[in-house]
Amino acid sequence: MFLSVKEMELRKVRFDETFSAGQIEFAGEGVEQGSPLQAAGSAELLAHTDGEIRIQGRYTVEMAGECDRCLGRARFPLDARFDLFYRPMSVIARDEEVEIDEGETEIGFYGGDGLELADILREQILLALPMQRVCSDACKGICPVCGQNRNETACDCKVDTAADRWGALRNLEL
Repeated sequence: MFLSVKEMELRKVRFDETFSAGQIEFAGEGVEQGSPLQAAGSAELLAHTDGEIRIQGRYTVEMAGECDRCLGRARFPLDARFDLFYRPMSVIARDEEVEIDEGETEIGFYGGDGLELADILREQILLALPMQRVCSDACKGICPVCGQNRNETACDCKVDTAADRWGALRNLEL
C-alpha cells in the first residue's frame, strides 16, 4: 500500500493490511515470514510542518530463522506498536553537510510523493528482532568437538583445555 502525500493533504489515511509470506522481501537478513503480517494504523500529514508525516500503528507477525547456537529452527513472534515521523528529502537535500540535533535522529526521510507501507513494516520488523536469535533460552548449541546438536543428542566429548591460549592470562593477579 502506498501512503500518498496528496491523499494525506485531504484527510488522515487509515490502513488495515495483511501481507502474506513472501510479499515483503526479507532475503539476505537470515529470517523469513512465518505467518501473515497484519498491520493497522494511520498516516497523516502534520499541519504547519512543510510536509512532515506521522505514521502510527501496530503489527503482528511470526518470523522464523536459524538458531545462532544450534542451527535449528527458531521462531520469533512479534507484536509491536510504532509511531514514526518522516520529513521530505528536500529538507536535507543540499550540497553542504547538515548538522542535525539529537531529536532529529529519530526522524526518517522520504522522497517523491509518499511512502510504501511494506518498506516501513520491513524496517520495523528487522529492528524488533533480537540481536542473538536463539530457539530458546535453554538452547545448548552445537558441540565444538563432534558437531552434534546438544539439544537432540548428549555427547561425552571433552573440550581440550591444554591448548588454551588464554590460560596464562587467567592466572594473572590484579
